[in-house]
Amino acid sequence: MNKDLRLHGSMKERGAIKWTSLMLPEHIVQLREWQAEDSTVERPDLTDWNLDAIQEEIEIAYKHKCNAWVQNWQSGKITKYFGTIEEIDIHSKSIILADPFGVERIKWVDIISVQSAESSRWE
Repeated sequence: MNKDLRLHGSMKERGAIKWTSLMLPEHIVQLREWQAEDSTVERPDLTDWNLDAIQEEIEIAYKHKCNAWVQNWQSGKITKYFGTIEEIDIHSKSIILADPFGVERIKWVDIISVQSAESSRWE
């Protein structure tokens, strides 16, 4: 009896093992590249209005020491952070965001959205 057979409903099948013999290393490389391309996100175009709104939200969250959601775009991926803006570093053009797990330094040019937790919910 084949040890790789699994009972799936009333049928016995090999699952993913049946496809491994058909995959060449070149196919696997191309599939991984294709998957990486699909997961990338283009950088959003921010207008002057958007940039002003981001600046205002950073200033409000910093002055009130309240938690804020910060969305960051870098290398085709959007990352969301939640924490308190501890510092606005003018020299390195970044903000210092503290959360229970540590401190993040986020560059201004990478920020695409900021929303203080006390204002409306995150969209």
